[in-house]
Amino acid sequence: MTQTAPILLTVDGLTKAYPGVVANSDVSFTIAEGEVHALLGENGAGKSTLVKMIYGLVRPDSGSMTLRGAPYEPSEPRAARADGVAMVFQHFSLFDALNVAENIALGMENPPPQSQLAARIRDVSETYGLPLDPAAIVGNLSAGERQRVEIIRCLLQDPKLLIMDEPTSVLTPQEVEILFETLRKLSAEGTAILYISHKLEEIRNLCDSATVLRLGKVVGTCNPREKTATELAEMMVGQILHVPVRAPRDVGDVVLEVKNLSAESPNAFGTSLKNVSFTVRAGEVLGICGVAGNGQDELLAALSGEVRADAGAVLVNGTPVGALGPNERRHLAILAAPEERLGHAAAPDMSLTENALLTGAIREKLTNHGFLKWPAIRAFAEKVIEEFDVRTPGAGNAARSLSGGNLQKFVVGREVLQRPDVLVVNQPTWGVDASAAAAIRQSLLDLTAEGAAVIVISQDLDELMEISDSFAALNEGRLTEPRPALGLTINEIGLMMGGAHGMEVAHV
Repeated sequence: MTQTAPILLTVDGLTKAYPGVVANSDVSFTIAEGEVHALLGENGAGKSTLVKMIYGLVRPDSGSMTLRGAPYEPSEPRAARADGVAMVFQHFSLFDALNVAENIALGMENPPPQSQLAARIRDVSETYGLPLDPAAIVGNLSAGERQRVEIIRCLLQDPKLLIMDEPTSVLTPQEVEILFETLRKLSAEGTAILYISHKLEEIRNLCDSATVLRLGKVVGTCNPREKTATELAEMMVGQILHVPVRAPRDVGDVVLEVKNLSAESPNAFGTSLKNVSFTVRAGEVLGICGVAGNGQDELLAALSGEVRADAGAVLVNGTPVGALGPNERRHLAILAAPEERLGHAAAPDMSLTENALLTGAIREKLTNHGFLKWPAIRAFAEKVIEEFDVRTPGAGNAARSLSGGNLQKFVVGREVLQRPDVLVVNQPTWGVDASAAAAIRQSLLDLTAEGAAVIVISQDLDELMEISDSFAALNEGRLTEPRPALGLTINEIGLMMGGAHGMEVAHV
C-alpha cells in the first residue's frame, strides 16, 4: 500500500448498545485502498459488533460510514456485497454434502451455470495461489481447503474491502504462508483488508496499520511493525501483560494410558481414530497439534466417554475406563472441554448457572438425593465467572449472550475448578485475547503443579510450545509418537501435522 492511496472506508462515530452493555462507543477510523488494517482488542472489546455493522448484519444506533466517498448504510449483507464488501467468517458456513461449486453458488445472487462457475473457480483459485477442485465434496476437504472455498467465494465478488475474522486458526504454518501471499497479492491490486486476529506476530508480519479497541472505544492506533507483540497486547488490555509461569514440579507416575485406541467417527464426514497410543504422567502437559478435521474431536470424545471404546484402550491410574460413559468418568476425575463452545461445551439458551450444573454436578456435589442445590450451583457459576474474569452482567445470563472468548473462559474455568486428575481440552484459547489466553494457560500449568495430567489439543503452535512438556501431531486419525517439546522447530511440527508418520522428522 502506498502512503498516497485514497481512502476507501471511513467509519465516523459508530455507536451500538445492547441491554446492559455498550458494544461500540463513538468508534472512528479509516481504511485506504490496498491497506491491510488490523482490528485489535481483547474479548468483549467490540470487534465483532463493529465488523457486523460494516457488513450489514447490525444497524448502528448512531454514527455514519462512507465508502469511496459516498454514504454507506448497508441494511443487510447482500447490500454490503453489492457495494464491494465481503467477509470470511471465523466459523465456516459450508454444506458438507455439496461440492465446492455448489457451495459457492449458494452464496451468489445470480450464479452462472455450473460449468461456467467451475471454470471461474479454477481460474481465480489458481491466480491467487489457492488451488481448488470445483467438483470436490466439501465434507472431504481439510480445514485449510474449506477456508479456501470461503475466500474464493468472496474473491468471485471482486471485493474492494475483504473482512477476515481469525483466518489462520485452522491452518498449518505452511498454509498460513500461502494465505499471507494471497492477501499481499490482493493488497497490491488495491483490495483493502480488515484483519482480525489474536495472533499478534501475524499482525506484525502482515498489517500496515492497526486500530485498537478496549471496552468498545478506540484507545489507540499504530503501525504494528513498529511494536512488539507484547506492546500490542498491552495496548489492548491497558496493563502489563503477565506471561504464564511454569512452577517447579516433578513429573510423577503415569495417570492416563491410551493403548491402540481405534474409534469410528460418529460424523459421516469425521475422521476415525486409528491405533492411537500415548501416556501422560502426573504433572505433565501433552500437547497435540493438527489441522482441524484430523481426529481432534473424535479423540476428545473417546477420552471423555462420549464415544466408547474397548475397556482396555483407555486406562486411568491403571483402571480400564474405555467402556465407561462421561458421568462415570467424571466420578473418576476425568474431565473435558470440547472445541465447540455453543451446543457442545455449553447449552446456548441455558444460563451460566445452569451450564455450570451440566458438568459440575458430580464433582462439585451440586445435587442432594436428586434435588438441585441451587445456592451451591449459583455459587459455583459465580466462582468461575470471578476467577476466570468472564465478562457478563451475571450468572443468570444465557450462554449465547457472551462473546466467544468470554464463553471460552467460562467453559475452561468450569472444568479447571473441579480439580480433575485428567483434563482434556480442545482449543483452550481459540478466539481468546492475549491476556485471557495467558490466564487460561496459567490455569492449566497450575493444574499440573497440583499433579494433574493435562492433554491440550490445539492448532495454536505458539500455545503448545509455551506450555507442553511433550508433543505429538494428529493426521488422518493417527497420532505421531510423542516427543519432548523442548527443541522442536516450527518446520518439524509442520511436517508432523502434514502426516510425516514414521519418519525421523528432525532430519527431514
